Amino acid sequence: MGDPAAAWTAIGRAEVQRSGGWVPRPLSGGRELPLAWVRDGPGERTPVLAVPGGPGLASVLPYRGLRRAAARRGLDVIMVEHRGVGLSRHDSTGADLTVDDVTSTSAADDLAAVLDAAGVPRAIVYGTSYGSYLAQVFAVRHPDRIAAMVLDSPGLDAGDVADVRAHLRALFWDGHHPATARCAALVRELAAAGEDPLELSGVVQHVYEFAGSAPLERLLAARLRGRGRRSWARIAGLGRAEVESPTGQPLVFEPDLVRPIGQGELGFDAPPDGHPLDPQQLFALAPAAESRTPPYDIPVELGRFTWPVAVVSGDRDLRTPPPVAERVAELLPDAVLVPLAAHGHSALDTHRLAALNVAHVLEAGAHRALPGLAGRLAALPRRGASALLGPVLRAGIALDTRLPGAPPTP
Repeated sequence: MGDPAAAWTAIGRAEVQRSGGWVPRPLSGGRELPLAWVRDGPGERTPVLAVPGGPGLASVLPYRGLRRAAARRGLDVIMVEHRGVGLSRHDSTGADLTVDDVTSTSAADDLAAVLDAAGVPRAIVYGTSYGSYLAQVFAVRHPDRIAAMVLDSPGLDAGDVADVRAHLRALFWDGHHPATARCAALVRELAAAGEDPLELSGVVQHVYEFAGSAPLERLLAARLRGRGRRSWARIAGLGRAEVESPTGQPLVFEPDLVRPIGQGELGFDAPPDGHPLDPQQLFALAPAAESRTPPYDIPVELGRFTWPVAVVSGDRDLRTPPPVAERVAELLPDAVLVPLAAHGHSALDTHRLAALNVAHVLEAGAHRALPGLAGRLAALPRRGASALLGPVLRAGIALDTRLPGAPPTP
């Protein structure tokens, strides 16, 4: 059998040759980075520059389906392989980039260089999760290149950590929301019984975001009875492998060279506070990385963003939750908040049709109509690999927690 990484690299390079190219980008010491980018679409309208999250997600291979789906709907989508990741990981000699080569400002300037190479004066910039932060840095440095913007599941800065903790605990420790009050009571019981706090936090986040409160309540109750062990173990391990891996998955998720951006600029290196349901417990497992100071005060800079912005927020997002999205929308001069019901983090990854429709409405110059369309957008069929996780979790939990002799849950 051949080398799988080599095979995927060949497929990725063929994709770049088919629909994009490589832009030479200068590095320190006279070195050069061949930066990979791709484009799918008719090329007759204002393109959408889509910036994925991570930090460390690749663009070329993981989002082929998204770009094809966008092109079928008349959208022209450009994506850039983030420097230090995938097909943009090596300099022109084949050597890995260094951590010092990979900064948010240089990655933002890469986006502008690709627009130059593609002959695009302005684009609709769609950033999701970490990509929303990079989109904001790009906007500060290149405001003349932006026609409109989508900030999907946005983050601002290290100050988000406090908001994330407060939102998670209000729902699942204090039980302030009727839909999660029973889950919160079960979480408190499990914590008092000595449940591993890292596993408890991970299960709450993943099941709620992807499957909702009813399957989560079922699994928490089963755990108290000593049941549901297989589902619990599988779900508890979902986030750990991604964070603990030093290099990730080649050509898909490669966080090692990009990690310092998240650590310093987005607060991933904030220490756990010692209280229950702290997402920072998971980040504390990540390999050590050099911390970075943010290049800009993004909350201040948002007041200078004069173009139309759609802020997309899932009501079940626990990573960049609705209070953060609401704050982002309030700081922007011409923004609308687009709340997606029964949805978690990153519509670009988990609700592709909703994301593409938001981009289409912005491209048509009608962003102010989006809040009124939010219900219809949320109800669209879920597409993409990540969208399958919710049904898989619900089915697995139902099967693993049913009582002996009980019929399958319909």
